[in-house]
Amino acid sequence: MKIRNIKATPINLRLEAPYAWVFGELDGFSPTIVEVETEDGLIGLGEAPTPAAAAIINDSLAPRLIGRDAFDIAGAEHVCLPYWTGVQSINDRTRIMAFGAIEMALWDLRGKAWNQPLYQLLGGAVRKDIPFTDYFSLRGDGPEVKGETTPEEVADYCVELHETHGTTFFEGKFSTEDPKVSLKMVELIRRKLGDDAMIRIDSNQAYSLSTARRLARPLEELGVRNWEDPVATIEEMRELRRHCSIPFSTHNIDIARAMETKVPDAIVGNPTTHGGIGRLLRFVGACEHAGIDFWCYSGDSGIGSAAYLHLCAALGWIREPNQSLFRMLPMDVTEEGPFSPKNNVVRVPEGPGLGVTLSREHLAACHRDFTEKGPCNKYHDPAKPGTYRRLPLN
Repeated sequence: MKIRNIKATPINLRLEAPYAWVFGELDGFSPTIVEVETEDGLIGLGEAPTPAAAAIINDSLAPRLIGRDAFDIAGAEHVCLPYWTGVQSINDRTRIMAFGAIEMALWDLRGKAWNQPLYQLLGGAVRKDIPFTDYFSLRGDGPEVKGETTPEEVADYCVELHETHGTTFFEGKFSTEDPKVSLKMVELIRRKLGDDAMIRIDSNQAYSLSTARRLARPLEELGVRNWEDPVATIEEMRELRRHCSIPFSTHNIDIARAMETKVPDAIVGNPTTHGGIGRLLRFVGACEHAGIDFWCYSGDSGIGSAAYLHLCAALGWIREPNQSLFRMLPMDVTEEGPFSPKNNVVRVPEGPGLGVTLSREHLAACHRDFTEKGPCNKYHDPAKPGTYRRLPLN
């Protein structure tokens, strides 16, 4: 089955309301959607978490793959990426993610050609109801949604999620300049939802080691399940471990360093940042051997999220809930999406490949948003437009 065409389309995936995080206010994400078409008309779908992948795919990688066997994933990597150590030595992460999106699409094609869901190609399912957290943060106002601007409103939002959708798994931004504001959010959520609610927090490296030390005891008393990137470096995280029993997670995928320093306790990743589904399978196996947890992060369309669902179905070691912004996305580029957790879980799609269908109308609308307005600005500070925040915040 030969590859006839590869097309990469950068899009904007807007949130219903912008959320506050360490660098300011984030109103959406700008991934790249990839379509790999074969000579017999099948189309495989993939996704990279950066718009910069589109040019690399269209200008560099696609010409290398046209005419090649769509099932030859190892051969595709061989012609698209240098020797892996060489790639890492020059830190060419965007090229890795660009190929990872193509590789995801090749897996989708394989499932469609064989009429099997991806999880079956990966060895079968150990679970089919995949756990996810629901997300919380202080938020600004969106076009149709009024955001939560106080800790009290955030806690009420979490109560509403619990009453409407059965949510008891929560994760949220803990990165306000005054950490007391974030601490109050967690205190109120715990008070309103009780001890049965699972609460994870993400500080995105917001705090100095001294501030994180002060926060450790009250967060322990509140029963926080996991603290993502509380400080700026792995070395600071190792030092914080002496004062804190809460497990730590990070997006840093240097597993050798994690084994040496004994932190973090979990790595939070995305298949394309590793170079694709095949390499993520091996990475999760290494995490299992090292006793380091792994789960998937958020901010993808239904294409990337479907890949998470299949991986979590097939890999028993992904034990903790994945991150989810599903509830905050008013539109997706798939006909089936956005996914919607119920009682903390999303069912893995049973269709062939990834099990999702591209919406041409939604893809065009999201691409038009990108071309007219440019990529979403993760670093917009509404209090000081045109400037960048410096870390640590406190």
